[in-house]
Amino acid sequence: MSEDTLSDLLRSVRLKGALFFHVECVAPWVTQAPRAEIMAPMVMPDAEHVMEYHVVIAGSCWAGVLDQPQVQLQQGDVIVFPHGDGHMLASEPGMRAAPDVDFLFGEQPPQLPFFLQQGPLASPDVPIADGGHASLLCGFLGCDRRPFNPLLAALPRMIHGRADENEDNRWITDFARLAAAESRAKRPGGEAVLERVSEMMFVDVLRRYLDRLPADQCGWLAGLRDRHVGRALGLMHEQPAHPWTSELLAERVGLSRSALHERFVQFLDLPPMHYLIHWRMQLASQMLLVSNAPLISIALETGYESEAAFSRAFKRTVGMPPSVWRRDHGAASRALTGRTSSASEPPADRPVQPLATS
Repeated sequence: MSEDTLSDLLRSVRLKGALFFHVECVAPWVTQAPRAEIMAPMVMPDAEHVMEYHVVIAGSCWAGVLDQPQVQLQQGDVIVFPHGDGHMLASEPGMRAAPDVDFLFGEQPPQLPFFLQQGPLASPDVPIADGGHASLLCGFLGCDRRPFNPLLAALPRMIHGRADENEDNRWITDFARLAAAESRAKRPGGEAVLERVSEMMFVDVLRRYLDRLPADQCGWLAGLRDRHVGRALGLMHEQPAHPWTSELLAERVGLSRSALHERFVQFLDLPPMHYLIHWRMQLASQMLLVSNAPLISIALETGYESEAAFSRAFKRTVGMPPSVWRRDHGAASRALTGRTSSASEPPADRPVQPLATS
């Protein structure tokens, strides 16, 4: 991995975190979270894809996707459900409950997170003891799914980040303490702090998941770890408008064209040039959403010499012309972000050529 390609991807798909619930649980207790898409309109209406996470700040509990075995969570552990699956959390494994999100339709607190109670006599003033009692922070992570987010397909239905995985890296425990303090104090700017630290938590969980991937694993993250595929991804992310060809890319990473093609397909199920097309369209889609830049400026930024060539590639890849994408998605995005700036022209020394298709 030569460059920080993961950060580049997360910026492009607009990763955003939110902490919504501080839950105090006293055994016996159980709660079922519905699919994230059911809650998304209430908690992250601007996100195209929503993931849910839980952090155990004290005590312990059990959690898991509804149709899979549950895992035990200890203090400092994090569990993330990247595909938004419905899941259970409970004081003991095997417990079941009906999903209940009626409280979300009521009045929101002046400052997030919501405080919730589970089980008898739950209270923020009751010390957390052993035996299934737990204090949880629960939140959401939003991101774009279209037109291209290769990370989502590479993630499992559940990621369990253990606080004791690496004694030299207790960042998750520190995150839990910080988030707990901010959620209780509700100081000015607290929601923004919790949003940022939840994003940092997710990146840390991803890095640890990447570190323990089996050697024979496929997918975008596994490709990122591969010496040759990771370097090729880094080059395309560093210079998306460069006039790449299969031959030039293979030469830069030290493989033959056929070997790079085979390796890329093995990990990402896409040839290198097809990946480049999709990545350029992801970048272009974001420029269309957050700026009023003319199409020719966006075309040049993403490796095209003409607006017509860019529009053809965008429609072929995304399924609609860029003007329609901007009309249907851009107004809402700009209203939510408050951004109306125009994309800058590409630097004069940046090589811009039509999209390579070899």
